[in-house]
Amino acid sequence: MESSRKNRALYIDKEALSALTFVQEGFLYPVTGLMNRTQMLQNLETKKIKDKTFPFPFILAPSGVRNKEILTTIEKDEILNLICDGIHIGEIKNDEVFKINPKDRLRQIYGTFDPTHPGVAQTLSRIGDYAICGEYTLYNATLPNRNLIKEAKERVDAKRISAIMMAANPLHRGHERLIRQTLDKTDLVVIFLLKSNHSDGLSYELRYKAIQYFVDNFLPKNRVVIVPLDHNYLFAGYNEVIIDAIVAKNHGCNQLVIGQNHAGVGMYYHENMNRSIIDQIDGTDINLEIRSEYVYCNECKTLVSTKTCPHGQHHQISYRSDSILELMKLGLLPPAVLVRTEISAIVLSSLFPKRFKNLEKLYYDILPVSGLLEDHSEEDFYNELMRLYQTTSLT
Repeated sequence: MESSRKNRALYIDKEALSALTFVQEGFLYPVTGLMNRTQMLQNLETKKIKDKTFPFPFILAPSGVRNKEILTTIEKDEILNLICDGIHIGEIKNDEVFKINPKDRLRQIYGTFDPTHPGVAQTLSRIGDYAICGEYTLYNATLPNRNLIKEAKERVDAKRISAIMMAANPLHRGHERLIRQTLDKTDLVVIFLLKSNHSDGLSYELRYKAIQYFVDNFLPKNRVVIVPLDHNYLFAGYNEVIIDAIVAKNHGCNQLVIGQNHAGVGMYYHENMNRSIIDQIDGTDINLEIRSEYVYCNECKTLVSTKTCPHGQHHQISYRSDSILELMKLGLLPPAVLVRTEISAIVLSSLFPKRFKNLEKLYYDILPVSGLLEDHSEEDFYNELMRLYQTTSLT
């Protein structure tokens, strides 16, 4: 595609750049490019592309006064520079510009236009009234995902490859059980660790460090690979499980493992039958494995599935990431039954660096030591403190 410094510019955000990159890398096949108006209407009617399920049109309709001025005056075959955060990241050659209804677009993605729905207000602010269709090129957008999976697959000659999509925000015992049980029935587990453009949780780097520690120390690490995956607006709605399945398949996985409380597994009533979003997946050759919710039962005295525990919710501790994260953000060490001690130590020492005025004195005053002078990190302190919490002779 020819480019020129004289090209006018179209301004997009990181969410749009992420989605465009997915298509350029083939991760959203059967989508291979931006849809024109005719293709959009066909998809709205059939929910398919090339006889394969895709739940909503793939279009680019950036908001903003500057973008609207460009899109309402653009000429056929005109080339626009794509700008994200002030950086020239690619070009697009205009084939067609057409008007859309942002509210309809939100309903297609989220199933609602209710402004109280998580993500609806944020997404509405970034959708404009005009969509552009045409060939585009992104610079330096190649992702390492396929190479990571290919190398892991060759390492163990994997035939059965299972995908798990997770934020691990933070990694807890329920996540650990899900990964272990998946390993029992597959050759290779691909953990897609979700990256987000929002800063309401632990950083991707910290979550990666925690889950990599778990894999390296407590799993057969040659059979697990962690792959970064942008979690953009395409995944935010009630069609999330369909997008998850498409992305997993296009990464070479033949099974997607999800929890029964996944956003896309919910039931609805249609044509006198109970249905799930999963029933809509057609043409995507991937097996969907739905796992029941894991809880800790204070009668069973262990981590169990809700399907195998007879004691009821009043005896069960749920693994709710938001509540566990709240404890950590308050500086509290979660009970080991919720989060592995080593993982809590990694997270807390990162969230509260140099928290203790005199760590060595505190360490030697309240914790058992070998008698030798040694350097200790804050991670060491949290690990030893949890062992002290678990001492029961006086409790």
